[in-house]
This record gives sequence, structure tokens and C-alpha cells, in this order.
Amino acid sequence: MSEQPLPREIRCVLVPVGDLRLLLPNVTVAEVIAFTTPEPIAGAPEWLLGRIAWRGWRVPLVSFTQLAGAHEGHAELSVRVAVLKALGDNPELPFIAVLTQGFPRLTTLNAELIIPTHDGKPLPRGVKVQVLVRDDVAMIPDLEGIENEVYELLQQAS
Repeated sequence: MSEQPLPREIRCVLVPVGDLRLLLPNVTVAEVIAFTTPEPIAGAPEWLLGRIAWRGWRVPLVSFTQLAGAHEGHAELSVRVAVLKALGDNPELPFIAVLTQGFPRLTTLNAELIIPTHDGKPLPRGVKVQVLVRDDVAMIPDLEGIENEVYELLQQAS
């Protein structure tokens, strides 16, 4: 069995969340949908907004800006929800949703176009790496860490 070479280019999505941009592989985004009021989760922190109904699933909805302690952005922008495929192999949590503002932007990147920009300050909660993508500062979220935390909170609430 031969190993496949890594792709030279990766299709990604820049997802606007408040004043931040999340950089995600395109394959992680299942769908971008209109915002609906989530069903509350008892005892959940403010950043875990509740659960939304999506294609027969009750998907936990996260406010990444609240989780990371970032600015919420412009209220006049239309609020949407990006439903993401969970990275963990937890069959009880196959999807997680993130509140967005505006529309995610498709982009094709290679290693030369992603420049780490760490100034030594601690990264916000939920952020794995901060990068410069062309002219945009973007955050690569720690999706596995967020998923684990959401799963634990859901277990406590049930």
C-alpha cells in the first residue's frame, strides 16, 4: 500500500464569526443555514447557545465569539449557522454548529499562503493557531477540544 502525497492545494472556507475569521477545510462544513432559535441546554455556559434542529439531528450551537472572548461584530450583518462535521469519532456528536455573520468565503490555499502569526500572547480559548491568509487574520479553531467540551456539557445536562 503506497502513501498518497499530500495535496498541494486545499479548499478552505473563511467563516466570519464576529470580528474573527475561522479557517476550516471545506469538507468540514456540511451546510450553512438560516439562524433558528436554539432549544436551551440546562446549565450550559453562555457560549453554548443550545441545540438546533437540522436534518433530523439536534445539533449543539456554539457562539465562537463568546467562547473565545471576542467582539460580537456588527449586529446588522445577517446571522447564519454553519453546521460542521465533527472531527471526533463520537457517534453521539456527529455535528456541531457555529453561529456566523455573513457568508463563509471559499478559498483555495497552499502552504505558502498560510503564515502563522503568533506574537507570544496567549491564544483565545478554542483557538489552535492564528494565521495570516492573504490579507486576512484567521483562527484555526480547536474543533476537537470544543467538541469534547460540548459533549461533556451535554452529558452533564442529561
